[in-house]
Amino acid sequence: MQSNITQLHSLEPHQLINPLEEIKIQIENLKKEFQPKAPTEYLTRQDVSELLKVNLSTVHNWTKNGTLISYGIGGSRIYYKRSEVEEALVKLEK
Repeated sequence: MQSNITQLHSLEPHQLINPLEEIKIQIENLKKEFQPKAPTEYLTRQDVSELLKVNLSTVHNWTKNGTLISYGIGGSRIYYKRSEVEEALVKLEK
């Protein structure tokens, strides 16, 4: 069985400061960059209609032509992922 123990008995305390500072910097960088995964937010057709300020037939047409991607369970309710609805918005050229 292999051991994962690192022995530092021959090092002086001042020799540990530099590596420990480097580890501290890396941990701080990870804290700044780490973004916890947010749960997916699902919207109904009505929610999408209100969010984009369009009528339900427009949401239906955008779904049929592939502009919006719909999801459902059993076919009775249709949902949209908020992130995908927001990504469907494109920047208009002036």
